[in-house]
Formats: sequence, C-alpha cells, structure tokens
Amino acid sequence: MKSALITGITGQDGSYLAEFLLEKGYKVYGITRRTSTIVFNRLDSVINQIVLLNADLLDQNSLMHAIETAKPDEIYNLAAQSFVPTSWEQPVLTGEFTALGVTRMLEAMKRICPKSRFYQASSSEMFGKAKEVPQTEKTAFHPRSPYGVAKVYGHWICVNYRESYNLFTSSGILFNHESPRRGYEFVTRKITHNVAKIVTGQLESFDIGNLDSRRDWGYAGDYVRAMWLMLNHSEPDDFLIATGETHTVREFCELAFLIAGIEIQWEGTGLEERGIDRDTNKVVVRVNKVFYRPAEVDVLVGKPEKAERLLKWKPKVTFENLVKMMVEHDIVELEKD
Repeated sequence: MKSALITGITGQDGSYLAEFLLEKGYKVYGITRRTSTIVFNRLDSVINQIVLLNADLLDQNSLMHAIETAKPDEIYNLAAQSFVPTSWEQPVLTGEFTALGVTRMLEAMKRICPKSRFYQASSSEMFGKAKEVPQTEKTAFHPRSPYGVAKVYGHWICVNYRESYNLFTSSGILFNHESPRRGYEFVTRKITHNVAKIVTGQLESFDIGNLDSRRDWGYAGDYVRAMWLMLNHSEPDDFLIATGETHTVREFCELAFLIAGIEIQWEGTGLEERGIDRDTNKVVVRVNKVFYRPAEVDVLVGKPEKAERLLKWKPKVTFENLVKMMVEHDIVELEKD
C-alpha cells in the first residue's frame, strides 16, 4: 500500500486530495498545526480513515518527525498562507510559511526519505502582471503581492532541489480553483454564500471589490487529480493546470444570482456601481474600494496544453456547473441552519 503525507490537509485542496487518495487505496497522513481552535469540518467524511500528525512549517524538527512517522511515498505540500489580501497585512509571516516552509519540507525529505516524490502547490499568482495571455509554463513571473512573491520562491527552490539533489519534485502552477469548501474570505465563496443569505432572507446586500478582474476558475476536485498525475508521471516536471477560459468577477456574481432566481442589473460606473434586483428594485451588491488590491492582477488565464498532452488531464466541471454547485450547496446549508 502506498502512503502519502499532505500538508494543509484541513484546507479545500487537502480535503479533496485526501478523499481522492483514499479511493486510490493510499494510507493518508495529514499535517496539522496545533492551535487553540482546530477545524476539521472539511474532513468529516474521512476523519476516521486518515492519520493526523502535529507539525508546523515554521518548525524544522516537527516536520522531520512527521516524515519519519509517515515514511511517505508521496508528499503533497499544500499548506501556505494563501489569502492574497492577508499577505499584504502579514508579508513576513506569509514569506515564512509560503516560501521558507517549502525549503524546510524539502530539507526534511532530503534527509529522511530522498526517494519520495514531492508535489509543490505553485500558483497562477506568480504570473501577476502577466507578460502574455494566455500564460504557459514558460511565461515569465511578475508577482503582484507578497503571496505571489513567496510562491515564486517556493517554485524555484523545488526546481533547485530537483536539479541539485536529483529529488523528484514537481510543481503544479494551479490557476484559481473553487468548490463548496472554499474559504468564506475568497471572493467566489463570498459571493455564493451571500447570495444564499439573500435568498434565505438573512441578508439584504453585500459589498464587493473589483468587478472587472478576470480569472481562470476551475473545480478543486479536478485539480487534485492533476496533482496525483504529476507525482505518478515518469519524470518530475512543472505543469500548468487551468481551464483555458476566463471570466470576470461580474460574470461570476451575475451567474450566482441567476442560479438563485435573481436577475440583477448594474447602475453607475466604477466605484459607484451597484447591482439592482430587477424584480424588487433593491440594491443587492455594492462595489467598495476597501476590497481592491494595492496592486491588481487583471487577467489570468492558463493554457494547460502540456498537462493535457503528457498527463492526459482535462477539467471535467464547467464554470457554469461550478457556480451552480457552490450556490446550491450554500443555500442548502443555510436552510438547514
């Protein structure tokens, strides 16, 4: 039986990956940080089938102990401070977790289980002010946030350990991927959760940031499958994972409301813009500059040709079905509460 160790197992991707690997017959270990409040709700369906180990990306010894315990065939490094706005508020901590944490994991692997295969969660935020559209594995990085900068470090340190120590390290440059398990602080879940609140009478309106930001949104369940394919490929390499489609925050918002049975129209321009419910004439969305980034990333869209060709990977869930999945889930959850 193969074994896998997942950092960030309590997050969106970690929970989907744990379920996926269990279905493949793996013994799954997960690293969690000891905190005063521990939330395992995303792991409810598999909590009795996995082994949780206490360790921290800031502490080298704890990582070595976790790897010694798990003796993993595969290591998936998904843990990070991953919310871009927070990276502006806590840039040093973001660097410690998201950049140097990768080095600590690689050092532990190099010393204890150098034959293991290592997956690094790289990000489309590394492209930032992208030099070309669409982006590929060869597009130059130009990150526009402390989070993006930290991810660039993590990406290149994996390349260096691969080339210097002959370790099997592969990075997935994943574009935005969402699901009903997405954190409420992320714009997609903020939209679907607040739409559900409006539908269930718990909210009248909410504020949002830049409606014109464009992203390449996919489904997290599809993307964890790509992670596994990378570590089961014949050679370590870096792969861009995306849908190849781009949509604005405005489109996401309009579709979420439409799925919930509310058609909205926009009034005003720029920071004065408001979304009005056509039937009730009530404001349901307001643009608020508070939610704008200090340095905006305008257009991110990937070309996953390499993954399609070498890994035989393609996304299964469409943008429309993704939004529908999230809105319907949030409505059901709020109705239960």
